[in-house]
Amino acid sequence: MKNSVLRAVRRAYTLAAIALASAFSASAQSYDFKPIKGFQDATNDRLEAFLESTVPMKTRKVAVFDCDGTLFGQAPYYLADEALYDYARRNYEGKTDSLSMAKMKIVDQLLHGDNVGVDFVQNRVRFLSGLTADEIQAIGNDMFHQKFQNKMYPEMKALISNLENFGFEVWILSASPELLYQRFCAEQLGLPEDRIIGVKSRIAEGNVATDELVYPVSQDEGKADVVRTFIKADPLFVGGNSRGDLEMMNTSVGLKIMINPDDTKPEKAAGGKTLRQYWTEDPRCIVEYCNDVPAEGIEYVTEEWGVKSNATNAKPSETVINY
Repeated sequence: MKNSVLRAVRRAYTLAAIALASAFSASAQSYDFKPIKGFQDATNDRLEAFLESTVPMKTRKVAVFDCDGTLFGQAPYYLADEALYDYARRNYEGKTDSLSMAKMKIVDQLLHGDNVGVDFVQNRVRFLSGLTADEIQAIGNDMFHQKFQNKMYPEMKALISNLENFGFEVWILSASPELLYQRFCAEQLGLPEDRIIGVKSRIAEGNVATDELVYPVSQDEGKADVVRTFIKADPLFVGGNSRGDLEMMNTSVGLKIMINPDDTKPEKAAGGKTLRQYWTEDPRCIVEYCNDVPAEGIEYVTEEWGVKSNATNAKPSETVINY
């Protein structure tokens, strides 16, 4: 009897100690903002104030980012294009079997067609069809490590780290094939693969990718539909870099960040303004710059096959930038 009482008392003390430790841990949780080297002081001040304002929120806190040009560089060429064309050269070019000829016909359509419409993303999916999901992930991951691994923007990695420190769910939303980007983005950014969304295709038995697009498609205005359909939350923070991100950026009910916006081409969707003009006039948008210049000594199949290069964005300064 005496022993059973002692055990009960000890158990009660143990449970009380656990509860007290848990309560202390919760009350001691830190939401420290770490200033982002390479961003303006004004940007860091605004980000810190915004993140601190979200601390009391009890609902889902969602942040959504475009990928190419927003999280890592796209000069001189897109990773998705180089991955596909490099794979085509190594596996199909010059061969006369029916599969190789069919795949090279798709490559010809990619090289000489419109590169911003649904037909373009459909052809990317068609090219990858027949491969397993694991094989496609490996193609993207291998290409990242071969030619793009030094192009991740450290400022954006630091921004994502800050968002997660303040309890945000971070999602990536790309117009590139989803499977092609999932593995290396998850590795580089520390995110679950299922939070990296791109152009989806139906996966058949045997984990084989088909050429059937899954709608909505994450291209231009379709990105906003993807936010509503798959993420199912109004984002508090959205980041992009191009015209294709405009509608997605405007799903934000909080803050936005635009990286390296173009200031040369008027955009109809931006009311005839350049992207820099449009986003500079948005009081809820931060305009910032990350260094995106071609790496030396890398040969690109994309270049050899005549694709126009993307614009270089050399960062004006590594410290304070005056706009």
